[in-house]
Order: sequence, then C-alpha cells, then structure tokens
Amino acid sequence: MCLAIPTRVIEIDENGLAKVDLGGVQKQISLALLDDVVVGDYVIVHVGFALQKLDPLEAEKTLALFREMAALVEAEDAREVH
Repeated sequence: MCLAIPTRVIEIDENGLAKVDLGGVQKQISLALLDDVVVGDYVIVHVGFALQKLDPLEAEKTLALFREMAALVEAEDAREVH
C-alpha cells in the first residue's frame, strides 16, 4: 500500500533533482518523470520520484485533513494514558 501525501517543492537543481518539504521534513527527490515542475508546486512522491503535480488548493486541503487526523489520534492517545 502506498500513502500519497502532497509535498511542496522548495528547491530545484540543474540535474533535475528537487528538495521537497512535508511539515519540516525535507528530502531530495527526482523530477525525471515530470515536466514543468517549479518551486512552490505540490507533488506526490513515491520511492524518491515525483509522480504527479497537484492543484495547490487540493494539496492544502489534503494536508489540512492529515493534520486533523494527527490531532485526533494524539488526543485519543492522551485520553488512553490517563
């Protein structure tokens, strides 16, 4: 199973490699499978390759949902400890 999380491109070098950021975690990926990616774009990454560009509004909505889910899990975990 693959979990596709939008990641934002923060740098692109001359070799077709990009640095992406997901909530402060940064990673270098390949843009070899996509054309016309620019800094600021959101992409779906799998095994180190950008597979698809995403609409920025949809990417932000998806990331907001992931943050909500994480907060709910954290709150539930805190309740179980007490």
